[in-house]
Amino acid sequence: MLPGLVLDWFRTHARDLPWRRPDTTPWGVLVSEFMLQQTPVARVEPIWTDWMARWPTPSAFAAASRADVLRAWGKLGYPRRALRLHAAAAVIATEHGDAVPADVDELEALPGVGSYTARAVLAFGHGRRAPVVDTNVRRVVARAVHGAGDAGPARTRADLADVDALLPADDATAAVLSAGLMELGAVVCTARAPRCGDCPVIAACAWQAAGRPAYDGPRKAAQGFAGTDRQVRGRLLDVLRAATDPVDRATLDAAWSDAAQRDRCLHSLLVDGLAEQHDDGRFALPV
Repeated sequence: MLPGLVLDWFRTHARDLPWRRPDTTPWGVLVSEFMLQQTPVARVEPIWTDWMARWPTPSAFAAASRADVLRAWGKLGYPRRALRLHAAAAVIATEHGDAVPADVDELEALPGVGSYTARAVLAFGHGRRAPVVDTNVRRVVARAVHGAGDAGPARTRADLADVDALLPADDATAAVLSAGLMELGAVVCTARAPRCGDCPVIAACAWQAAGRPAYDGPRKAAQGFAGTDRQVRGRLLDVLRAATDPVDRATLDAAWSDAAQRDRCLHSLLVDGLAEQHDDGRFALPV
């Protein structure tokens, strides 16, 4: 009952996201999944669109310099994702004939691709039956199937089994349902203010039947941003992205006043391969 309700709702109410359109390649789906990690759709959409126009295939992207990659990544955050995607593109181009694999094990062997991303690409890029489990899907299953207010800590095997049990045998229908479960959690069955009156599965929801009990289990602490090393690293990268030539240390020093934190973050950028220091002491994006 629940799968059918979700499918009917999704076919009518799905957001028109560019990576969901019929002409999107598995490569386009892989790029979207890297970009969407911990990043809102609204910030990803314009960058994804420009990215795919510029680098429509893995080999085209693999041929780009790391500096161009980091500039194109812009303000999406967590820029190491961009370098991992760059490395994954190189493997796809050289080892898979420039075609994104359609096998979970081969996908998980790519740099930066974990269990969730592999199954998302399999479902959304290749139209295959695969349990795709993110925070939104876990919350929908916790409420609709188990009657809990939220999902609590991840349980990889159990979570995959829960979603797998909901998927029909048919590849194409299962892939649509995977997208529908994710969409339902993202726009209706949200964490803080679920719109139960608009939910297509309200009549079949175990959480509703139980009186919507409050979740009283462990919660993941919310991460701040202001003043963190993430913010400092972003400021330093902004300077390097905006520069057409390597910059001296004084230019980077002006980006953040706390010298100890700034030095620590600059060192971490160098270690992560997101910046490099030239022989003359100046700094730049990696080539």
